[in-house]
Amino acid sequence: MRKSRGRTGRKRRRKHLKSFMDGVNCSHKLEYIKLKKWLKERGFEDSNLRPAEFWETGRGLMTTKALQAGDLIISLPEKCLLTTGTVLSSCLGGHIQKWKPPVSPLLALCTFLIAEKHAGEKSPWKPYLDVLPKAYTCPACLEPDPLFAENTGIIFNFSALEWAWCTVNTRTIYMKHPHRECFSLEPDVYALAPYLDLLNHSPNVQVKAGFNEQTRSYEIWTDSQCKKHQEVLICYGPHDNQRLLLEYGFVAMDNPHSSVYVSADTLLKYFSPLDKQRKAKVSILKDHDFLENLTFGWEGPSWRLLTALKVLSLAADEFACWRRVLLGDVTSARNQQQALGTAAKICQFLIEETQHVLLQISQLKRDKENLKTHLALVEMLRSEDLKILQKSAEILCNLNLGTT
Repeated sequence: MRKSRGRTGRKRRRKHLKSFMDGVNCSHKLEYIKLKKWLKERGFEDSNLRPAEFWETGRGLMTTKALQAGDLIISLPEKCLLTTGTVLSSCLGGHIQKWKPPVSPLLALCTFLIAEKHAGEKSPWKPYLDVLPKAYTCPACLEPDPLFAENTGIIFNFSALEWAWCTVNTRTIYMKHPHRECFSLEPDVYALAPYLDLLNHSPNVQVKAGFNEQTRSYEIWTDSQCKKHQEVLICYGPHDNQRLLLEYGFVAMDNPHSSVYVSADTLLKYFSPLDKQRKAKVSILKDHDFLENLTFGWEGPSWRLLTALKVLSLAADEFACWRRVLLGDVTSARNQQQALGTAAKICQFLIEETQHVLLQISQLKRDKENLKTHLALVEMLRSEDLKILQKSAEILCNLNLGTT
C-alpha cells in the first residue's frame, strides 16, 4: 500500500511540475473574462488560446490544442485594433486635427492612451487597458484643455507619457495606414492589438503575419509546431538582444541573432601607430564602411571583422592587394594567421572586460535595491555576451591551431 501511495505521490508531483512548466491557466481571472467578453462584442471568436503564466516568459498565451505548421494562431477583427483612426474618431480627434504643428501618429496614440486611462470606467477601452502592464522594463522607461476637469499637467505628466510610449513601442503590431494631413510625416504604422499582444517572442520560431483585406482581420499563422498546453510563441523579428532590451525590455536566452560589437577604437589599438600605411588602411576601411558592424557571434568573428583585420594586417609589399581582400581573397598565409591571432586577442580582451562589468553589476545589485530589476536585465544581456565571446574564443583557438 505504501509503495502504491508513493508512486501515486510521485505521479502527482510530476504532473504538477509538468503543469507548472507548461503554464498556469489564468483565463478564470476577472480581467481576462472581461477582456474576452469585450473582444467577443467586437467580433472576435477564439477557443484555442488561453492566458497563462509561464516560468520563463511570464504572462503569455497557451494553446488548448496541438498546432501544426500552417495553422492559424489568431485572427483579430479590425474593430478590435486601436489605431490612429480610433484616435481621430474619439473626442480627442478634433483637437489633434487642429493642432499645429501636426503631431506624430505615435504621439497621438500615446495621448489617447493617457486620456482613456484617466477616463477610467467611462472609457470603452477599459477592459483592454486593465490588462496592460502597469510599468515597463524598457531602458527608456502638455496646455490646459476643457476636455479634462483637472489641470492637464497633472494628467499628461512624464510618468504617464513614459507608460503610454512604452505601451505603443512594445505592444503594437506593424500595420501601414495612409498618411493623414493632420499628422506629421512620420510613418503611421502602429496598431494596438488586444489579446494578440499577449503572445511572447522567441527567436527560434517562424510565423507569417499581416492584415487580411478579405476577412478585415489581423492574422498570424505559424510555421512551427506547438504541443497542446504549451505556450504559443511568435517572432517579433530577427533582433539581437540589445535591440530586444531597448525596444521591448527583455533578453532572449541563446538568441541566434545576438552578437557582440567591436568598436573601431578597440580594433585599432591592436595595430601599431608606427605603421606608415596605417592611415591609408583606416581611410580605406572607412570609405568602404568596414569600421562599423564588426562583431563576434555564435559562429566566431564575422566576415566583416576578419576582413577589416586582414586589411590592417597587410604587409607593405601586400598593400596593393587591399581591393582583393575586401572581395574576400586570401593574400597570404601570414596575413590570414595575423588576422586570426589579432581576433583572438580582441576576443580575450572583451571577455575580460565583460567579466569585470558583470562583477560591477553584481555589486550594484546589492547596493541599489531600487534598480535590481533593470540591473538583472543588463546582467542577462552581458552574460549572453560572455557566452558568445567564449564560443568565439573556442572557434578562434581551433582556427589558429589549424593555421600553425
